[in-house]
Amino acid sequence: MDGGADTAASSLPSEVALAYARAGLANIQREYPNHPGHLLTGPDDLRPPSALHPIFYGSFDWHSAVHQHWMLVRLLRLFPDLEVAAQVRTVLTARFTTEAAEAEAAYLSEPLRRSFERPYGWAWLLTLAAELDVWEDPASEVWQAGLHPLVREIRTRCLTWLTETNYPQRSGTHGNSAFAAVLLHDAAAATTDRELARAVGDAAHRWYADDAGYAAWIEPSATDFLSPALTEVDLLRRVLDPAAFTGWVGRFLPDPSPLTRPAVVADRTDPQGVHLDGLNLSRAWCWRGLAEALPADEPLREVAREAAARHAAASLPAVLTGEYVGEHWLPTFAVYLLCGGTAAPPPATDVSV
Repeated sequence: MDGGADTAASSLPSEVALAYARAGLANIQREYPNHPGHLLTGPDDLRPPSALHPIFYGSFDWHSAVHQHWMLVRLLRLFPDLEVAAQVRTVLTARFTTEAAEAEAAYLSEPLRRSFERPYGWAWLLTLAAELDVWEDPASEVWQAGLHPLVREIRTRCLTWLTETNYPQRSGTHGNSAFAAVLLHDAAAATTDRELARAVGDAAHRWYADDAGYAAWIEPSATDFLSPALTEVDLLRRVLDPAAFTGWVGRFLPDPSPLTRPAVVADRTDPQGVHLDGLNLSRAWCWRGLAEALPADEPLREVAREAAARHAAASLPAVLTGEYVGEHWLPTFAVYLLCGGTAAPPPATDVSV
């Protein structure tokens, strides 16, 4: 395991990592309840989720299954001696087979399903593939080879989406273009995929470089788990040089103060209301990234550091509440916050679990 991974793991206590891993292991094997987003093209399409998606049928929906698999791989990489490591390895070995990946890819081959899980699920799939690619473990090589048919198909679709989409989607949910582009940027960097990296950079400039005067007071919406403003900031800090980014963010966010206050979650049993816990976690990593990208003498830097800690404190304690509507996906966001994304440097700003 690389030294960066060792340092990143230090921000996540091993007992919390174990709790997240146990939740993820249960999630990916839990077929019901299930929200498949499944387009019926005929009566033969009425099949169970596990028949339609032999790998990613659990965790309530396809994209959550994908990023829960990513979380488990990342936790194995950071904590190789995790108590449930052998169980996780057994399940992943059974899942990540060429036959299963080909079945997943075949599902996407139906022309009417061309937008299935675009772009959120696609970006998480390539994030999972990148995590396997950078992990020096014999099992990861086997799993990576097994997933290859699906990864190849999704990568091609991502390139088409990035190069042919004229306008971004600016919602605070799954369709958000900036968040998908962030995941794809980091996956491309981790795997030295220059073609994908160029496509992300070109799209980011095309979609966002001229943005200015964002009205931060309009956020959040009731079901947001991403901040449209801060995910855009998180992307642009990756594709602009530091001086250009500092100027851009000043123009884009003339008054960021509404975004410094964590969202209040009224009902964690509500499947959409609990999205706001995800919003607080994703805002936390965006604020932290902004703080790291700004010059030391930039006043917004300390604002960003404080906002990151405030948002993390608001929702990290709510990741595991026993409510499946949150537990089937929130652990991924917690791990992404506490340990960084694929091949990311260790978080520089401490946030407590």
